[in-house]
Amino acid sequence: MKKYIIHFSLLAFSFILLGCGAYSFTGASIPAGTETYQVNRFENTALLIEPGLERDFKIALEDLIQNQTNLTLVPSKGDLVYEGEITEYRISPTTATSDNRAAQNRLTINVKLRFFNRKKEEDNLEKSFSFFYDYPASGVLTGSQKTTAHEEIFERITQDIFNATLAKW
Repeated sequence: MKKYIIHFSLLAFSFILLGCGAYSFTGASIPAGTETYQVNRFENTALLIEPGLERDFKIALEDLIQNQTNLTLVPSKGDLVYEGEITEYRISPTTATSDNRAAQNRLTINVKLRFFNRKKEEDNLEKSFSFFYDYPASGVLTGSQKTTAHEEIFERITQDIFNATLAKW
């Protein structure tokens, strides 16, 4: 008798999951028939140019979408298209010491996104995303500190882009 209850419970649970439709653990809401995405170049139009920044951002966005969906990356004619510009790359002091010197600096990166959903055009989006990284004023933003700053900022901005375009948060 116990064996039948377990089998019935598993069968009922399976029907419930199937009845609820596709479920994604990342919260992605991908329209039916959407299979591909493309990430075009994000031109760096910031006043302060960091070489290679646009390439690194493009790769970070591609990787995030690849890791959190089952969409296929294509070079053109994608169902979902991401493009835009890096509009700000700025280093500024954020806190001061008692003798009016910077105690901490902040790197801010702003990305303007244009998102096109060819399967569901009402989801098209144009929006700016920004994040920052604080570091000691005594430090110089080079080497591993610069790499860490870019990775942390890209992680946040790309996740915000994912949430705005596919998770609808």
